[in-house]
Amino acid sequence: MHLKRVLITGGAGFVGSNIAVALKTHVSGIEVVALDNLYRKGSSLNLPRLEKNDIKFIRGDVRNPQDLLQAGKIDFLIECSAEPSVLAGKDGDTDYLVQTNLYGAINCAEYCRRNNAGMIFLSTSRVYPIDPLTNCRLIEKADRLELSDNQEVAGLSSKGVSEEFPMAGARSIYGATKYSAEIMLEEYRQAFSIPIVIDRCGVIAGPWQFGKVDQGIAVFWLASHMFQKPLKYIGFGGTGKQVRDMMHIDDLVRLVLLQLEDPAKFAKGVWNAGGGRNISVSLIELTEICRRITGNDVQIGSDPQTRYADIPVYISDTDKINSFCSWKAEKSVEKIIYDIHEWLNDNPEACQLFK
Repeated sequence: MHLKRVLITGGAGFVGSNIAVALKTHVSGIEVVALDNLYRKGSSLNLPRLEKNDIKFIRGDVRNPQDLLQAGKIDFLIECSAEPSVLAGKDGDTDYLVQTNLYGAINCAEYCRRNNAGMIFLSTSRVYPIDPLTNCRLIEKADRLELSDNQEVAGLSSKGVSEEFPMAGARSIYGATKYSAEIMLEEYRQAFSIPIVIDRCGVIAGPWQFGKVDQGIAVFWLASHMFQKPLKYIGFGGTGKQVRDMMHIDDLVRLVLLQLEDPAKFAKGVWNAGGGRNISVSLIELTEICRRITGNDVQIGSDPQTRYADIPVYISDTDKINSFCSWKAEKSVEKIIYDIHEWLNDNPEACQLFK
């Protein structure tokens, strides 16, 4: 597919800005427009990067269809805007979460319909229901929890959660907004023949992410070691054995670029995109990596109380996308943390947000 003009919503955020810069770098003659409301702390620090790479920036909000009109005619939209925090739905502004994640995605789809444009929607692994992931069979090891191969739930094995996982049940208000958006986008691509690609991403991490305790754990954990701020293992007995897979932003960018070559090929069903079992880490293991890279030890407390909507282990089973095309996440957790460390060392302005 020959792309001339692409709109990236959430374009000044961590994922959106990295995709925008990659498009300008790898696709000749493309015009990239980034729209963002700059709601997320630190997102304004990405504006000089966008300008440097000749990416047009529009201050706007996906909740308002009129703001999207500022972008003009496009032939593709990449939907990266979201309130990405699970806790935001319960402890924060629930209305903002719903309006941004659900209505924002619908507004983007409607804009694509009017422009006869394709779309990539970055969804989340949090669409999978919580109870089956909390009550699944786990193996406890010295430094981590592992998923057993012997599970009662379909779509769950030691490889992780596949797209066949049953979808009935509560998934957090955040997860529900993204799953509801997926359902609406399925209707849009069916009713209007729009090539809409849906990627369910696990934990994405890397440079230019302004992480916090409830979202962006890799950056938050590393920065806390760099600036010697105390941390805490929260939930599941406070042992730090809970596990997530991680995907370097560069690996996600590779997938998006591949999907943009032939969106219609990927515009069926959904695709898990994550690091998988080989690129996964417990908090104990993440602590050791951060210690090794920074040379710093920090005080780590323990809170056994499990937080709202938390799960002990999430790993993306990416067999479907791996067998469908040439993509697979490649960069290790160590590489992710190393790259974040290098970025923070080179960007004192970013460091200020974590001190």
